[in-house]
Amino acid sequence: MNAPHLIPLSECKTGQCIQLVKCEVPGVLRRRLLDLGFVPGTIVKVLQKSPLGDPVAYRVSNTTIALRREEANLIFGELKEAE
Repeated sequence: MNAPHLIPLSECKTGQCIQLVKCEVPGVLRRRLLDLGFVPGTIVKVLQKSPLGDPVAYRVSNTTIALRREEANLIFGELKEAE
């Protein structure tokens, strides 16, 4: 059985979708992300990067949220086809 190939959310390109597997963000921000829908199994789409490349806008459960690279490096999932 093949193990899923997990990549950090920060490595996804604009327009790509990722199905979340785990979130290793610590503390209060972790709770906030879980409340916004960053839970395992959820599909997240990369919407656009800011002009300087950080932060990046993501769409999760009809919510748009901007995350810095250091936060997105701690959220992992599998690449999926764009929906």
